[in-house]
Amino acid sequence: MSPRRRIAAVRPNAEFAEAAERHLDDVLAFLVYLTGDRNVAEDLTAETFARALERWRRFDPRRGSARTWLCQLARSTALDHFRSEERRRRREGRYSLEVREPFEAPFGDGLSPELEGALARLSAAEREVLALRVVLELDGESVARVLGISATACSTRLSRALQKLEKEVSAGVAA
Repeated sequence: MSPRRRIAAVRPNAEFAEAAERHLDDVLAFLVYLTGDRNVAEDLTAETFARALERWRRFDPRRGSARTWLCQLARSTALDHFRSEERRRRREGRYSLEVREPFEAPFGDGLSPELEGALARLSAAEREVLALRVVLELDGESVARVLGISATACSTRLSRALQKLEKEVSAGVAA
């Protein structure tokens, strides 16, 4: 292999390594909020970055940031996981009984029990938009791109999720 070809082959991997290192924590945080289970999120993060490495040559920075692209991959990886889990549950005939492991704060340390409970009661779509917009601080357009919805729908979903979260927390505090 010529030196020029060798450099061309190494450069994308170096760029990928830099992007992966820079955005690993963001992708993991997004998947923790999306799944509510840190162990599953860690597995999905590894799978996301494996997929990203395979597809890195197709990444186009003109269409969005590496962070946004990685979050899109993380979301599709999580959706694949959820579909697979649903098929497994159907095969095994487990529809109504869901046994949880001993409680571990899925949304991070330092949250009040009221906020933790309110986050758990939000739908996956609501947690997803909150994680991307509030936790990862992506702009509205990037969040919409990750979710595959319009910017208006994204803004509406975020607004409703925040209203629901506020209502849930207020009800928990008042009780």
